[in-house]
Amino acid sequence: MTLLRDEELSSAFDHAAAGYDRLVAVNPGYHSHLRRSARRLGLPGDGTGLRVLDLGCGTGASTAALLAAVPGAEIVAVDASAGMLERAAAKRWPSTVRFVHTPVERLAQAGVKGPFDAVFAAYLLRNVGDPDAVLGGARELLAPGGRLAVHEYALSGHPAHRAVWTAVCRTVVMTAGSALGDAALYRYLWRSVVGFDTAPRLRDRIEDAGFERVRALPVPGWQTGIVHTLVAQRPLAGEAVAA
Repeated sequence: MTLLRDEELSSAFDHAAAGYDRLVAVNPGYHSHLRRSARRLGLPGDGTGLRVLDLGCGTGASTAALLAAVPGAEIVAVDASAGMLERAAAKRWPSTVRFVHTPVERLAQAGVKGPFDAVFAAYLLRNVGDPDAVLGGARELLAPGGRLAVHEYALSGHPAHRAVWTAVCRTVVMTAGSALGDAALYRYLWRSVVGFDTAPRLRDRIEDAGFERVRALPVPGWQTGIVHTLVAQRPLAGEAVAA
């Protein structure tokens, strides 16, 4: 299965940026599910005094979800696509939100440094060449006890859920993407999901990256069994993760 990668994928997202918000706006539950996953981080109060890293922020939907969950937190949002990031930065944000243009694999070179109290990664891991390295990097950026939420198209493994995903892509997503001139990107979207981890496999991957208390949680609506929130925690200092 051939997938877009790295510069090719960033260029495809750059091109799609102009119509991306319009397309996701007609996806029932898209924004509410992101807000649900942001709340599942379980951060205290309004987040005042906390630092949160938004990996792969796109046009800012995940950033807005974090802001709704913890309006008092400092949020650093990063993305590899200049076009997507331009759309995000053009929206109205409080001074506590900062955007950084960089691939997630080169955060240190871009001046993004921890510790963070939480990392949020929405629709990211399918789109990187080495998801294990990205998870390991996220772990190192977290303070001991810091929390991770991965919001991802990760199928349950049940054939019915794969069938629903394929049907929605072929009848809605690819048709809309073609109309916007981004057919290749939305074909990639379908393929990237069916070729990526199931939710149980992704849970194991996160554990293997050194996180504990990893849980895979479903979302409601037609995305049940298709989209999951994976929540986890970096062990406290001195604690060991069982092999």
